[in-house]
Amino acid sequence: MSGDGERIAKRIARAGVCSRREAERRILAGRVRLNGKALRDPAVNVGPQDLVEVDGSPLAAPEPARLWRYHKPAGLVTTDRDPEGRPTVFESLPAHLPRVVSVGRLDLTSEGLLLLTNDGGLARELELPARGWVRRYRARVRGRVDEGRLARLAGGLEIDGWRYGPVTASLDEQRGGNAWLTVALAEGRNREVRRVLEHLGHPVNRLIRIAYGPFQLGHLPRGAVAEVKRKALREQLGRAV
Repeated sequence: MSGDGERIAKRIARAGVCSRREAERRILAGRVRLNGKALRDPAVNVGPQDLVEVDGSPLAAPEPARLWRYHKPAGLVTTDRDPEGRPTVFESLPAHLPRVVSVGRLDLTSEGLLLLTNDGGLARELELPARGWVRRYRARVRGRVDEGRLARLAGGLEIDGWRYGPVTASLDEQRGGNAWLTVALAEGRNREVRRVLEHLGHPVNRLIRIAYGPFQLGHLPRGAVAEVKRKALREQLGRAV
């Protein structure tokens, strides 16, 4: 063990086994061994010479951090395993991909851009609110939309005691009893777009994420994966990867 190294959970995440948070859970569950001994304390630093095993398998040397854009179809859950037996994102990815974790989530019925990385530490970094990255969505909602009420979302709002930050929403098209909106927000709380629009009386019947910060869905076909070039990733992070 090294007092100057990196936290063991970070090492596990960088090896692409799982996210840093999941690594901490596995440590507490006794599923991690350090230099042959079971470990239950995630507040341990390790150096290059230390042997770390997760579920009996030694960690591979960490690969450089990589990032992919994935066009998630509706009907997939963003978890490794689903207790209800529903199909997951990770079961649907191309076989040539290494083990990856998602950057944030999209719920079962949501579609569009989901970022994937082989580095759990990078996933956590890209999720940090301090980054201030805007998530943009296309939402199809029920009802006739009042553009004035949409504009007032820019001041934020409170729903059932929860304070939501500014939301930018604009009407793209009203077609009979349905409308298409473009919605942008920086916080990205769980089901925030759906909750905010339903609060206005417009239940969402289709939701497509089209951008996560600087990364765009573009014309990526549904179910397809495309790697973000390392140069572009370095530029967005402001550091080497």
